[in-house]
Amino acid sequence: MEAGRASQRKAAALDWWQAIILGLVEGITEYLPVSSTGHLILTTSLLGVTTDANKAAIDAYTIVIQGGAILAVLGLYAASVRRMILGMFGRDTVGLRLVRNLLIAFLPAAALGPLLEDTIDHWLFRPAPVLAALLLGGVWMIALGRGWRKREQDAQPGAAHDDDAENAPTSSTDALARLSWRVALGIGLFQVVAMWPGTSRSMMTIAGAMLLGLTPRKAAEFSFLLGLPTLGGATVYKLLGNLRNASAMGGPNLFDQLGAANVVLGFIVATIAATVAVRWLVAFLTKHGLAAFGWYRVALSLALLALWLANIVAF
Repeated sequence: MEAGRASQRKAAALDWWQAIILGLVEGITEYLPVSSTGHLILTTSLLGVTTDANKAAIDAYTIVIQGGAILAVLGLYAASVRRMILGMFGRDTVGLRLVRNLLIAFLPAAALGPLLEDTIDHWLFRPAPVLAALLLGGVWMIALGRGWRKREQDAQPGAAHDDDAENAPTSSTDALARLSWRVALGIGLFQVVAMWPGTSRSMMTIAGAMLLGLTPRKAAEFSFLLGLPTLGGATVYKLLGNLRNASAMGGPNLFDQLGAANVVLGFIVATIAATVAVRWLVAFLTKHGLAAFGWYRVALSLALLALWLANIVAF
């Protein structure tokens, strides 16, 4: 049996350069409103790394390396995280209110995620549904971006921009803590739609928060912090599920199939890439809004569709 497992590992192992590419894709796209899961599904398909033998391991890996993106936010928003921790111990009322808002926003996905997991994995974790979600989400973002830009142009000239006062982490924490529970729940309901791979959790939470009245900076930062319980829960759930199933079946887990070093390498690359992407995204959204990401999604989905119809790439 050990010989059989060794041969499975050798046949299905992920190459180090493929681990780097997947880590870069995850880190760059996790917090951008373009769908990290969708990009990872398309990337694994284009790289040809998925086989019948390792599909479950690859699917788990694309979720597990989200942990790198979580580390990036923990580092960049350490001040807010510290206040939330103090709040949970009764030492910071603002931090406690922010924890409350994040938990309220997290509840819809936490309740529906386990119930819909098998259906989503079976029907939606494939290129065609991902391309459809990328295209439709892109059109929606273009429309939202134009609406936001029009509101900006209609604003009083010379008026102080709300985002200008949010450069300090403490003021941002205060602003997000003041959100009502209804707004937090509304953002959480938008997040549920992002269970469809290719839709983008960041897109739904940022766009939803802007529709509910938040500025781009506030919307992005709430989305980043909401990713801590959401992505953290998904990462732990998927990892434990893979390890448990492998143990029950007496087969290899994702570390056996893909290579433990490669899993760690992808995780590290995702952390570094996500740190850079988050810093850039906040500044970009404040100045330009969502429309540019919408055009990117539309162009990417149409280009891949054309390549597929021309039999240049196979999904």
